[in-house]
Amino acid sequence: MQHPAEHSPLGKSSQYVSHYAPELLFPIARAAKWAELGLHAGNLPYQGVDLWNCYELSWLLPSGKPVVAIGEFSIPADSPNIIESKSFKLYLNSLNQSRFASLAELEQALQRDLSACAGAPVGVRVRGLEVVAAEGVAQLPGTCIDELDISVSSYARPQPELLRCDPALVVSESLHSHLLKSNCPVTGQPDWGSVLVEYQGARLDHASFLAYLVSFREHADFHEQCVERIFLDLQRLLQPQRLTVYARYVRRGGLDINPYRSTHAITPANLRLVRQ
Repeated sequence: MQHPAEHSPLGKSSQYVSHYAPELLFPIARAAKWAELGLHAGNLPYQGVDLWNCYELSWLLPSGKPVVAIGEFSIPADSPNIIESKSFKLYLNSLNQSRFASLAELEQALQRDLSACAGAPVGVRVRGLEVVAAEGVAQLPGTCIDELDISVSSYARPQPELLRCDPALVVSESLHSHLLKSNCPVTGQPDWGSVLVEYQGARLDHASFLAYLVSFREHADFHEQCVERIFLDLQRLLQPQRLTVYARYVRRGGLDINPYRSTHAITPANLRLVRQ
């Protein structure tokens, strides 16, 4: 079956446009991937957001002087569409030789265009370099499981059957790993990420969880669907009172994508990790 992104600019030679061109944005409906996971818009078991950070944002002042900044965009997890990442980059680059009377005018244009593509209101925040630099580099909370001694032999598909838990022991804990990797379903390029899981429920066996994460290593899917698959597999196993899965991916093309899925409405911190 042809992937919904096959008609997008992804994996194709593209001409870079340097003047404002919102028509470059390419939506990809979430419905098909939701259906693969047994979901639809009316029964999503999570709330959340996809946090995007753009490190290559530039435009012109009315005087013609360029400005550089960092853009932060929050796309609701229940929006009808995701925004294909290469089209997002091409759109952002179309601002490079475009004049905006004020920062507010730029943010309004970004919010209008991105919301139209996603099919839902998109949050926009444009910040100066000194502000972002002052925040520094963060570390994920909880226990890192990467040093556990595990044996792995299969990497082609996610293997939820590897997961184990102790239903007799209910715990609240935070776990994280930097060993998450998957591949772009169109180009085959590697997507590197760190993942944080916070839950209250049957105690998850840490080694089995690490083996499960490593089984994504050759799996082909977008960041958002990988995180949703992890969320659903853990939810089925743990039957938790609370569950959050938050992945921080390494940027490509000046953009990083950080999907957040949770049983509870919590605004995630936009943590910048050492690989970001």
